Amino acid sequence: MNKVATTPQFPRPAFVLDAKVEFEALAAEHPDLAFVDAVVVDLCGALRGKRLPVGEARKIFESGIQLPHSIYLMDARGEMTNPFGCGFGDGDPDGTAWPVPGTARRVWDKNSNRAQIFLTLRDHAGDPDPAEPIAALERVLDRSRDLKLTPVCALELEFYLIDRARLTDGAPQPPIDPRSGMRERTASVYGIDDLDRFHNFLSALSEAAELEQVPVSASSKEYAPGQFEANLKHQSDARLAADHAVLLQQIVKAAARANGFDATFMAKPYADRAGSGLHIHLSLLDDKGRNIFDNGTAEGSERLRHGIGGLQAAMPESMALFAPNLNSYRRFQPDMFAPVNRRWGVNNRSAGVRVPAGPSEARRIEHRVAGADANPYLALAAVLAGVHHGLERRIDPGPPAVGNVSREPDLSLPLSIDDSLSRLEKAAILPDYFGDETLSLYRETKRIEAQRMRRIIAPVEYEWYL
Repeated sequence: MNKVATTPQFPRPAFVLDAKVEFEALAAEHPDLAFVDAVVVDLCGALRGKRLPVGEARKIFESGIQLPHSIYLMDARGEMTNPFGCGFGDGDPDGTAWPVPGTARRVWDKNSNRAQIFLTLRDHAGDPDPAEPIAALERVLDRSRDLKLTPVCALELEFYLIDRARLTDGAPQPPIDPRSGMRERTASVYGIDDLDRFHNFLSALSEAAELEQVPVSASSKEYAPGQFEANLKHQSDARLAADHAVLLQQIVKAAARANGFDATFMAKPYADRAGSGLHIHLSLLDDKGRNIFDNGTAEGSERLRHGIGGLQAAMPESMALFAPNLNSYRRFQPDMFAPVNRRWGVNNRSAGVRVPAGPSEARRIEHRVAGADANPYLALAAVLAGVHHGLERRIDPGPPAVGNVSREPDLSLPLSIDDSLSRLEKAAILPDYFGDETLSLYRETKRIEAQRMRRIIAPVEYEWYL
């Protein structure tokens, strides 16, 4: 049953009118649309919501749609977690969800006649749900505006194409090369021949990106069989940059299905291969449009270093956001391009915080800590919070790393889900940006998820201990 409200629980937010105008323009451009997916993004980064006939969907611009607040509080399987009694414990109450401007788009898929629009879930007073990732990012962005700075962001995502057939224990296996019919075996990083062999997948991805307005700027072969990376163009609207990362995951999976593969953003699907990361590129513009990180040098300005110092200070309590589950921590290994410490470097990929080479006017921070399984809104919010913290306090990050520092683990950095959640509980920096309730709900949801995972006896335990 579709619980589309007939009367709003509170006055319609003003921004909904813009969302309505955008949707009607989309519907006029695509008169074949039959359905609309009205969705939110949960704490795991998954899209959840309802599929409505176009006629019914138009009602949500007038009266909203009723969704339970627990919709954000699912584990990675989509099971309710009931943190602090939110869900089963309180009767699973609804709030009113409203369409968000700038998010209406056609959905790419084979024979698709669907559109999609993001929602924001509000309580009876009209306030965003405390567990809503988009709202958490907006709160952090408000702090950047206090300094009259505009973040310019671009996200990169690594992922694996995998065979749709799993091994007997459920493990993934690399895809079959469409040209040779043989299973992928070599890393072949940056291989152009690899891009040629998977041309049909990449063409579908490009078509999907154009239709869904996801600005993919480049694709490359990564450091393992079947592993790729897609880069997104930088945006002066940080929320939009995070939107693009969520949509990129959606279209990568759709393009993979259309070509007989599956795609995964699991942080570490293969124990002996590189993990998949979410890399966040960030610069800051002042009120005159000048990049405050640029001083004409490769290292960047003093304010860039202060931003890095804040990222270092916030990293231990941010790890649960960058690495949200048990598998995430398998990614942090020497010589696997995933950081094991808080070092920073200039043009040095072994460091977790990198200042990339390139034109000085594009000087920026590349934050390489988050896994591809992180929620893009929350990961970006944590990065922005860390940079803001460093700018306000002028934190010195120390000298840049030289050479390979991926074999120098930082014992103060929590590298397990339990330690990370414990550090988040004691956080001194993030609560001022995210709010205590948001972090508590996230922490408890992820604690319950990890607890459920531990109840499962893995086959290897029988092999070793039976």
